[in-house]
Amino acid sequence: MADRQEPASGWAPTRALGRAVLLTGLLLVAAVLLGRIDLVVLATPFALGTAYALRRRPTALPGLEIGVEDAHLVEGAPMAARVAVGNPDTVSYDVAVVRTRMSRWLRVEKVGFGGTGVDVSRSGGADRPFVTSVPSGSAVDLELTGTALRWGRHPIGPAGARVAAADGLLVSRAVLTDAVRMRVYPMTEPFEAVEAMPRAAGLVGAHHSRRPGEGGELAGVRVFAPGDRLRRIDWRVSLRARQLHVAATLSDRDAEVVVLLDVLAEAGRSGGVRGPASVLDTTVRAAAAIAEHYLHRGDRVAMLEYGPAARRLRPATGRRQYLTVLEWLLDVKAESSPHEPYDQVFGPQLLSSDALVVVLTPLLDERSAQMLARMARGGRFVVAVDTLPAELPVPKDRGWAEVAYRLWRLDRDTMIGQLREHGVPVVRWAGAGSLDQVLRDVARLATAPRAGIR
Repeated sequence: MADRQEPASGWAPTRALGRAVLLTGLLLVAAVLLGRIDLVVLATPFALGTAYALRRRPTALPGLEIGVEDAHLVEGAPMAARVAVGNPDTVSYDVAVVRTRMSRWLRVEKVGFGGTGVDVSRSGGADRPFVTSVPSGSAVDLELTGTALRWGRHPIGPAGARVAAADGLLVSRAVLTDAVRMRVYPMTEPFEAVEAMPRAAGLVGAHHSRRPGEGGELAGVRVFAPGDRLRRIDWRVSLRARQLHVAATLSDRDAEVVVLLDVLAEAGRSGGVRGPASVLDTTVRAAAAIAEHYLHRGDRVAMLEYGPAARRLRPATGRRQYLTVLEWLLDVKAESSPHEPYDQVFGPQLLSSDALVVVLTPLLDERSAQMLARMARGGRFVVAVDTLPAELPVPKDRGWAEVAYRLWRLDRDTMIGQLREHGVPVVRWAGAGSLDQVLRDVARLATAPRAGIR
């Protein structure tokens, strides 16, 4: 049977209108054939009711719009969205049926029209249809509130609405609207690191270098020399030695920190902000925490991806760079590639030789280990952060799968040991204080004398 064709205006008769017309016609035909006036009296209410309901026909289709209350959400924060159904016509809509799709990472807990919410956390969420009436020249909002469970750009919609007017005798075609993406930023775990940095490249900053200059760290006392400032004179030492002495200080310098995200592989299952974390979850959250810490200290932070896309965020400082980093992290996704990732982003023209490179990697791909070894051999100050979940389930129901898993674990531990032999410290991410000891070791190695070649 062919589908019923709708008129060009977008409104079509319902089955109720068809039944009313059919019943009225049958009663009138029977009255004529049988000559019974009572059948005409019986058909009159149906005819008058249908005519009265159709006296004012709707001409405009409903409007539909999706809105987001807060554009800057963090994992675990409450979220709020709305689907507005508007009636631009002069005729009221008797019934409006609204339905919208929601991302699985946006948990909807309460849905309702006009502030009267219904708890839907245990009844299938917001995917079911919701019904309301819309007066003429007004709009009604379907409000959705809940919790944002995971970072990313999560779609709300597409949404659809269909309305009935003229006492349910006319129905509009389905009106659809595109999805709107809600930005949910990663939750930054508390992170602290020692002040020691391998090298300082800038002229100002919060880290104490080993170079003399204008700073707040006392390096000693020396004899006054031309060019020294008078306010640096140490009068106690000068009076005791009967010669002018000045306090020597170390210069304060900023550092460049490059956070390199290995996106060649994904492992583990994401459970949201309060559930288990996958490799990508740990990588993104750790990158946000490291960037927040060093940007707060006044350092320059850059972002790089080790993968097919090779996205890059140039180094900068300040709160604006932190917001840019969070926006940049929303587009991080794991992409496997049989080809060698684009390595030119690690060239000297783009990556400073004095930069501290923090590599967030699960070490699931041999190319990642080779990349770390190349950077260490090139004189870079590299710290590898292991983002592989510690609670990966061991397969036990697929024959030799458990044995293969243990062999893979041994091979991975051997690879980590080889990286450490190449001078690449590998540490597991554990939130606050994860990199304290390893950064202290890197800073000590950077200041140690190196053997020269004659």
